[in-house]
Amino acid sequence: MTEVSDREPPRRRVPGPARSSSGRPVSGQRRPGPGARPTRRPAPARPAAPNALRLGSPRPRLRMVGLALTLVLIAFVVRLLQVQAVDASAYAAKADQNRYVGHVLAAERGGITDRNGVALAASVDAYDLTADPTMFNRKMLGIDDGPEQAAALLAPILGQDQATLVKKLRPANKESRYVLLARRQTPQVWTQIKDLKSALNEKADTDSSTVNVLAGVFADPSSKRVYPNGDLAAGILGWVNDEGKGGGGVEQQLNKVLTGKDGKIRYAQSGGRLVPTAGSTETPAVPGSDVELTIDRDIQWAAQNAISKQVKESKADRGYVIVQDTRTGEVLAMADSPGFDPNDLSDASPSALGNAALQDAYEPGSTAKVMSMAAVLEENAATPLTHVVVPNRLHRGDRLFKDDIDHATWNLTLNGVLAKSSNIGTILATGQLGKTQPQANQVLYSYLRKFGIGGYTGLDFPGETKGILAPADKWSTSQQYTIPFGQGVSINAMQAASVYSTIANGGVRVEPTLVRGEKGPDGRFTPAAKPKQTRVVSEKTAKTLARMLESVVDDQEGTGTKARIPGYRVAGKTGTANRVDPATGRYSGYTSSFAGFAPADNPRITVYCAIQNATKGSYFGGQICGPIYREVMEFALKTLQVPPTGAKAAKLPVSFTP
Repeated sequence: MTEVSDREPPRRRVPGPARSSSGRPVSGQRRPGPGARPTRRPAPARPAAPNALRLGSPRPRLRMVGLALTLVLIAFVVRLLQVQAVDASAYAAKADQNRYVGHVLAAERGGITDRNGVALAASVDAYDLTADPTMFNRKMLGIDDGPEQAAALLAPILGQDQATLVKKLRPANKESRYVLLARRQTPQVWTQIKDLKSALNEKADTDSSTVNVLAGVFADPSSKRVYPNGDLAAGILGWVNDEGKGGGGVEQQLNKVLTGKDGKIRYAQSGGRLVPTAGSTETPAVPGSDVELTIDRDIQWAAQNAISKQVKESKADRGYVIVQDTRTGEVLAMADSPGFDPNDLSDASPSALGNAALQDAYEPGSTAKVMSMAAVLEENAATPLTHVVVPNRLHRGDRLFKDDIDHATWNLTLNGVLAKSSNIGTILATGQLGKTQPQANQVLYSYLRKFGIGGYTGLDFPGETKGILAPADKWSTSQQYTIPFGQGVSINAMQAASVYSTIANGGVRVEPTLVRGEKGPDGRFTPAAKPKQTRVVSEKTAKTLARMLESVVDDQEGTGTKARIPGYRVAGKTGTANRVDPATGRYSGYTSSFAGFAPADNPRITVYCAIQNATKGSYFGGQICGPIYREVMEFALKTLQVPPTGAKAAKLPVSFTP
């Protein structure tokens, strides 16, 4: 170690003044005085070394680096100002767009019930399955075949083609964040997918190589339309299409009432999960109103069962049955055959869709004679007892007319003309409506219009036909004589039923109705507007016609004896008309029909039946439609607990002795 001395350190040596070579001080320099700071003696200059490297000044470089850093900082500041101030709202909107997902909340469709509250159409819980395509790309999953793997898992569950699902999960628009995979899936289907997602999540937690390829699949609550009774009343109800809109029948007619008002939901999502945040909003959906029909499910079943059985046995093209309350105009049943199941339209025949009872236009035949007789009685051109001599043939215009069977000259009353359904007798009777044939035509035309022929029924049903009835001055030579007995004019089944309900209701036509009212989401019931009522003939004429129609069923000479119901007085009329083939526009086959009401002396129910083109067995209306009338009428009377009146029928004579 070096020892430290306690002695005073030596003083620094101060160099003296510069001197000349002679030893004297240099001229112009002063000798420093005491306390003056000595001047440093300049070191002698050294000669420069050959090839010496001279260092440049660092200041220019520092200035350049400083300038560059300043520009970078200025750029950052400008960009920050642009993001935070100038374009703040735009970037916030983009952030929300990527963070938040919005969907429509479908309103629950209102139900449809019969007059007793029995469900005919209802909505059950279902889910619309959706996906966010951006959650299946490589950036999100780290794999290239995310859509393919997801589609392979979803295809067997959804019953869809795998390639179709891949296209949905990898859309052309790469920025798309919403795609619909399947509509209205049952809760069981969504449960299967949720279980798969959970299983993939659990596996991904333990195995880093596993990815949840279903993380981008979601479910929006929706509803599915079901028809608990299968094909029952399908022609009335219609169906709901894939877009949730009514595709036919009441579903289409009252779609706005049944649909309600959709709501909206906006929520944040991350990694395929919903994140509750303050930015989430929801506008609840407003359910649709329930609709109560005038239909009685049990009577509808009886009508549909009866017509389906007869159409099958007769190997006919189709048939329809209508049951109507004569007092209110309410339709208690409207059955078609063949029909369809609105729960599954994949197997339905296009020709069976819709409601043939309202959409088919056909020539009614002899059931239309009741309108001709109503005009004759109302105009006092004849009475039920008026004698009508009916030859075997009648020449009118350019045609030779006959009845359905050859016969010797008949001596019939007007009542007998109706009971035996004589075409010739009807032509002779309606010829008395005017002094000339054109005048008679005009009078008959006016009554046909009053009965609702040639116009819509008032149901406002989708696809309804108003039939064909030319103005009287446009009737051809043959139409002048065929229209009185139901040829040369076209109607639908509801129009035909309404004619008989008008007679049964004392001559007052009440527009038919299918809807009794609506029940809103608040539970308040709003009844339907009262139907329009029009007097067509007097009550006296209506009662006289009812007695005449009894002869068709009750009298042994009548054509409707198969429609008799033990204990009840029945009024009715048969019809067998030449049928126009819709495919060719030519007459081919027959339209068989029967119409009537009961009890005849205190009417409550009207039943109308028609069968198109029966090809096996009889084709006469009284033979194949009379039994259907009896079966359906008897069931309806018992269902509505309508007792027999107990009064005896007032038999009117059918023929006279000359």
